[in-house]
Amino acid sequence: MRIGVLTFHRCINYGSYWQARCLVQAIAARGHDAVLLDHRSCAVTSAEWRYAFNPQAPERSSRADLRLYGAKLRRFAAAQADLPLSDPFPLDQPGLMPAVDLALIGSDEVFNLRHPWYGGKPLFWGAGLNAARVASYAASFGNHDADWGIPAHQAGLLRGLDAVSVRDANSLRLVREAAGLDAALVLDPVLLSPPHVSPPPAEGAGYVLVYGHHLPGWFADRVQAAARRRGLRTLSVGYRNDWADEQRLDAGPAEFAALVAGAAAVATTYFHGCCFALVNGRPLACAPSDYRWNKVRDLTALLGAERHLTFSDDDPARMDALLAEPASPAVADRLATLRAQSWSWLDKVLAA
Repeated sequence: MRIGVLTFHRCINYGSYWQARCLVQAIAARGHDAVLLDHRSCAVTSAEWRYAFNPQAPERSSRADLRLYGAKLRRFAAAQADLPLSDPFPLDQPGLMPAVDLALIGSDEVFNLRHPWYGGKPLFWGAGLNAARVASYAASFGNHDADWGIPAHQAGLLRGLDAVSVRDANSLRLVREAAGLDAALVLDPVLLSPPHVSPPPAEGAGYVLVYGHHLPGWFADRVQAAARRRGLRTLSVGYRNDWADEQRLDAGPAEFAALVAGAAAVATTYFHGCCFALVNGRPLACAPSDYRWNKVRDLTALLGAERHLTFSDDDPARMDALLAEPASPAVADRLATLRAQSWSWLDKVLAA
């Protein structure tokens, strides 16, 4: 079949890029003609690029950082151009998209009504798509909490989809309570079909990979202290963290994945930081953040990996164990079970 994946594939974000790539490649490996539906918007591109050049606003990036963030943006653009893309069409005119047998919405925060530039766009709810069937795979409402519900219009659009799956408990509750749908809970594409990457060559001494920005001060202090006690340096990828020993602000998607694979441990506040650490068997410490709490809470609960979450009132010495011990074998077993269940659901949708 001709299958179009509808997601945030042009975001300057490692997780957004890799979830899009992993899903479209996984579907193609099943023998289908799979592409990413290449929606375009000048307004969205402008917002995305402004954020990419100054991701830590209201702080102002230095000229040196602007050059590095520019190099990161160019690496993302090159990687995105190499993805299997449909002919482009306007974001707000989904009827102009190339026809597909199945439009698969997701993964990422495609249902997040609070997303700063994609929130509420009708095509991510299946409206007006030029597709014989429409389903969602591992969709998320992001930081839109289940207690807030969703408008009747969006609930009606969800009920119009041929099949619905989500990737976290918060989204599952929203779909069930607001739309009355018996949705499936499946794995994010990075966990479903992990990319095969090799650690970077010649990285020298071991390092703790730091991924995220505006990390809590208590978290930064504990990560740096634990790393030093283990004789490791801290390497911040994608965003500046002044307390880290080294900055890799210009890393593209491939370098990010390789750096995680080669890390002695990962310290993050990001959902996909957790995903990449777990599929690579890296020790992981994850701190909560307001925007990403729903996602990391539900991910760790789903996999039985709650011990990798750390909070300000924890014993500071606990960080040493988090950065030294990978996930338990039970997490790998749980991941294998969920992977089989997720493939089963996706194969049924692809075969319908």
